[in-house]
Amino acid sequence: MQHITEILPDTIKRALAGLTEHGMNQIEEIRIRTSRPLELVQKGQPLFLDYAATPEDAAIFLNRLGNYSMYTLEEELKKGYITIKGGHRVGLAGRVVIENGAVKGIRDISSFNIRIAKEKIGISQPYVPYLFKNAWLNTLIIGPPQTGKTTLLRDLGRLISTGSGNIPAKKVAIVDERSEIAGCVNGIPQYKFGKRIDILDACPKAEGMMMMIRSMSPEVVIADEIGRTEDAEALLEAVHAGVSVIVSAHGFSFRDVMKRPSLKGLREYGVFQRIVELSRKNGPGTISRICGADGEPLTAAEKVLSC
Repeated sequence: MQHITEILPDTIKRALAGLTEHGMNQIEEIRIRTSRPLELVQKGQPLFLDYAATPEDAAIFLNRLGNYSMYTLEEELKKGYITIKGGHRVGLAGRVVIENGAVKGIRDISSFNIRIAKEKIGISQPYVPYLFKNAWLNTLIIGPPQTGKTTLLRDLGRLISTGSGNIPAKKVAIVDERSEIAGCVNGIPQYKFGKRIDILDACPKAEGMMMMIRSMSPEVVIADEIGRTEDAEALLEAVHAGVSVIVSAHGFSFRDVMKRPSLKGLREYGVFQRIVELSRKNGPGTISRICGADGEPLTAAEKVLSC
């Protein structure tokens, strides 16, 4: 939280000062909306503080995000979010500027959503027997927003690039389109990974996967939030090139995700050998079940019900 609190306006810091250390550690999001109460999200539930952010607060916060240079924010404003030190992501909303039919940026920003990044070292370790069989299996991690998909991907990237037990470290390529998996700032990842990691930051997934395969000869490719037809085509190319893929997608179940026309081909070709379905039943990162290639739960001996 230090990287966040040091750039918050003093008024908002004072509003947060009444929280206990435990309360601060439970925060998943801090939402700042001009002229509206400050909102915290803890364990998926909103908590409104007795302070309404002012236009001055918004201006101060935006200036600090860009280190007092709007030029440095130009590209981030096109995407609608900014990644800061610690891998935290700040979403933005306001008046969108359109130029030649494309988003040029956002002005008059009145809403900020600070998503607190969590690094949970070792959470993927119990699932290695289900995701590794002589090689890392092509895996799709599915869950609604804030169920821990990126956190699990991040730890898998760390574990695979470090090695585990009798499994040697593999060359891992992370295509981090939203700068969330590695949380790179100026090209430097903000999280712990092994020695055999290469990261392509802020690059569209489809193009990035092909770039990494051509240039970095990875054994495993990791990417977040697939969904476009181009993403599916790139995954097929990667698998045909002999590369293992571990990716995530928004959805409630494998069948739910595979209903999307852009991804149906992945099921037809049997790309994914393992499907991990997440929920918030016991908090973010709860694994509801692990399925085989057909989307059916694994046998009772293999089935994993939760973290």
